[in-house]
Amino acid sequence: MSHRLNIPSLRKERERLGHLSTQEHSSTATHPSPRYYSDVNAMPNTDIKTPLRTGFLRPLIRWLVIGVVALWSLAALILVAARWIDPPTTAVHIQRRLQAWIHHTPYRERYKFIPLSKISLDLQHAVIAAEDAHFYQHHGFDWHQIQIAAEDDLEGERTRGASTITQQLVKNLFFGTGRSILRKGAEATLVPVAEFVLSKQRILEIYLNVVEWGPGVYGAESACPYYYGTAARNIGVEQAARLAAILPAPLKRRPERMNRYSAIILKRMGQMGW
Repeated sequence: MSHRLNIPSLRKERERLGHLSTQEHSSTATHPSPRYYSDVNAMPNTDIKTPLRTGFLRPLIRWLVIGVVALWSLAALILVAARWIDPPTTAVHIQRRLQAWIHHTPYRERYKFIPLSKISLDLQHAVIAAEDAHFYQHHGFDWHQIQIAAEDDLEGERTRGASTITQQLVKNLFFGTGRSILRKGAEATLVPVAEFVLSKQRILEIYLNVVEWGPGVYGAESACPYYYGTAARNIGVEQAARLAAILPAPLKRRPERMNRYSAIILKRMGQMGW
């Protein structure tokens, strides 16, 4: 039985094999071999690091936010408690103790809290006239005085700051004497709390008792004996003006040198009916 070559069938088989070879080549180009992937994995892959970095930053930011909120809440609670409890210390007191310890300098703290009724009215009025003339009118911020202080800065004739007594109290209690935008921002969020939970009389009472009046000297009942040898209730108007005049820089100024500024304070007191 003879076998003849089927030429058309051979051609079709050859074409089919050629077509399969083309598909295999195309598939290899589209989907690289495992060796190719091995080589790629050996190279640095920055896409893998990005999720790791993000995964680290998110918890850090979350805990920072939680910490800030917790500290702010604690400060707000301290202000609420200050309605009834006299502050045993302040951030400024702690700051001065730490500075003395770091620099190995002698430090003696004089601090005695007394009721507002035991502080001379002249001293109360002098401090208000010097530090915050609109104390009983504003709600924590004196925007008019802020504008005046900015204008005085431009003219180089500034004699007082723009911070209200409430702002200074918050700074003394929680932030110390440092200056920064962050401190000002945090202070600004606590000032409305202080104005809301404390009466004006209580704000003034705490401020006059904790404010720094000299090296280790805090409060009226410590400042009056230190400078004049008498109790806070016995201070006269002239002495009160001189004591109020040193508040912006209590570690550098002395009452007996405050002739010009104390005269300005006395003039303001007269204009305010005191």
